[in-house]
Amino acid sequence: MKKNLALILATGMVFSLVACSSAETTTEAPAEEATVVEETTDAADVATSEEVAADAASTEESTEESDVAVMTYEEYVAADLDTEVCVETYVQAKQSWWEDKATVYTQTEEGAYFLYNMACSEEDYAKLEVGTKIRVTGYKSEWSGEVEITDATFEFVEDGDTFVAEPTDVTSLLGKDELIDLQNQYVSFTDMTVEASTDADGNEVAFLYNWDGSGSQGDDLYFNVSIDGNTYSFTVESYLCDKDSDVYKTVEGLNVGDVVDLEGFLYWYEGVNPHITSVTVK
Repeated sequence: MKKNLALILATGMVFSLVACSSAETTTEAPAEEATVVEETTDAADVATSEEVAADAASTEESTEESDVAVMTYEEYVAADLDTEVCVETYVQAKQSWWEDKATVYTQTEEGAYFLYNMACSEEDYAKLEVGTKIRVTGYKSEWSGEVEITDATFEFVEDGDTFVAEPTDVTSLLGKDELIDLQNQYVSFTDMTVEASTDADGNEVAFLYNWDGSGSQGDDLYFNVSIDGNTYSFTVESYLCDKDSDVYKTVEGLNVGDVVDLEGFLYWYEGVNPHITSVTVK
């Protein structure tokens, strides 16, 4: 009887221990799950905060870009160097494209803009046809006297009109201070006489490959022309008009003493240095 009672009591104690063990395990498990949920919630809150901040910054940046007002040419001229500018203008010629950057000559009826290394995809570069209207945002800069727009982006003006500039004859302004007021415009020069240049060997020639004669075919062409006793250096920019272009070949065929009419863009480098696009021998 004592043995049976002892057995019963022992059995009861085993069941009691098992029950206690199960109760303790069940009590601890939810605490672990609660910790995991709390950590997950904190991470989500952080991610959400970061996303909100990023969205806010993006919205602020977009707002700043859209707040740049389109300037008239007069306002652009009056703007200080190294300040942000925004203009609407028309493509007149494309000089080059390289690594998603384009250099473009543009003009309106009021004045002209030289866009240097403007951000531009190759696909968009192909769409920059002469006369196309674009809106450009960048910084007004100067390099050796040439005023240009740098660090620029652009967009096509939808349903925009077109404009192709006719050359303005500036022959009478050569040597005068007023000439710079037409900087970067499409201009012409009439009855200019080809003067001799001196090559690297000391020979007198009608043109040079590179400014000092150190180049070869395919490089920029430099040639001297004069009027009223004053001589000026003009350039065929090889990126704008390469060795296969009509103007490049015409300059290669010039002789000292030829009288020529010229057209091109009134570029500036330490003084007037037109980028010539057309030469007619008279």
